[in-house]
Amino acid sequence: MRKRVVITGMGCITPIGTGKDRFWNSLIKGVSGIGHITQFDTKEFSTKIAAEVKDFNAEDHIERREVKKMDRFTQFAVAAAQMAVEDAGLNIEKIDTERFGVVLGAGMGGMYTLEDQAQKLMERGPKRISPFFVPMMIPNIASGQVSIALGAKGPNILIVTACASSTNAIGEAFRIIQYGDADIVITGGTEASITPLSVAGFCSMKALSTNNDEPKKASRPFDKNRDGFVMGEGAGIFLIEELEHALKRDATIYGELIGYGRSSDAYHITTPVPGGEGAARAMVCALNDADINYDIIDYINAHGSSTIYNDKFETEAIKSVFKEHAYKLDVSSTKSMTSHLLGAAGGVEAIVCIMAIVNGLIPPTINYETPDPECDLNYVPNKPKKADIRYALSNSLGFGGHNASIIFRKYE
Repeated sequence: MRKRVVITGMGCITPIGTGKDRFWNSLIKGVSGIGHITQFDTKEFSTKIAAEVKDFNAEDHIERREVKKMDRFTQFAVAAAQMAVEDAGLNIEKIDTERFGVVLGAGMGGMYTLEDQAQKLMERGPKRISPFFVPMMIPNIASGQVSIALGAKGPNILIVTACASSTNAIGEAFRIIQYGDADIVITGGTEASITPLSVAGFCSMKALSTNNDEPKKASRPFDKNRDGFVMGEGAGIFLIEELEHALKRDATIYGELIGYGRSSDAYHITTPVPGGEGAARAMVCALNDADINYDIIDYINAHGSSTIYNDKFETEAIKSVFKEHAYKLDVSSTKSMTSHLLGAAGGVEAIVCIMAIVNGLIPPTINYETPDPECDLNYVPNKPKKADIRYALSNSLGFGGHNASIIFRKYE
């Protein structure tokens, strides 16, 4: 029999607050973390807005000498992982560290480091490149540094599947515990890519919102007037644990992870397959894995990126999977507040699902003003909703046709 997996600790760094409680309070108040970019001059950019993390000081969590060896996305990962361990009340000295793993997701890797070192190469030559360049830039270094910081000697993996990275990471971590390869895993995702090159690339694709005059209204998932996603940064990381292991140490259990599904569109490098067929298959796989019927899901935290095609096709996917129950579901996109954290999105949104279950409250989709006839579900517009949530599903859909869904259940 597969082992049961529960959530016992959470840590997050987001544009609307660091730490799960501050983050949750901002969500329920409908706070937007989007504003004008401050990290570089956007004069020549068509998009001048993003959701930056403003309340994070790496040295509050990591020794100064170590901070200098880490790109921003790794700093986020290490700090959020430490928060999750502290929240879980885990004494690492009392566990078998060979059965303590790290499985994270990231979409872009060390973009700050890459751009800084590329500029040095062009201006000052190859001899001025830092010996820390490669180990600061490569995406897998985030899970590596978390493992080093926590002494986790079990499975150590970082998954890159664009905006599905975190959700895939959580699902694979779930599998590792289910099949007995670890007792505890730090999982989720991290991202920090609000840099000139990254933003310019997404601008060139015309993927970003250009609502520069009203940044807090720029991310408007499922609204008829949506015009693209908004980039964000941060980390959403939590500690999952084999149930009996958690019970033996008298851990607080926030919820249970019960299902994971993934699929590929096999269609286009950036555009979702029409009708959301790939996303639908991921949700069906997650439901089958959890061995539950579609009509007992209470809440879906949608990928809901605020792009024309994603929101339309995800809506169609939900309707194809949940049939008549789709109109009874509560569906919201918290990207309306956090913006799109790319590879970290699934980790942050998994925390949303868990907190919604614990608090009996669904965070809203803010900026929902003009209904789109092609997006006709209940998106919990603009205000939170009280609800007894027993089952919640989270979707993440990434460039390259990557689709991933995970299901959480109230722990009883």
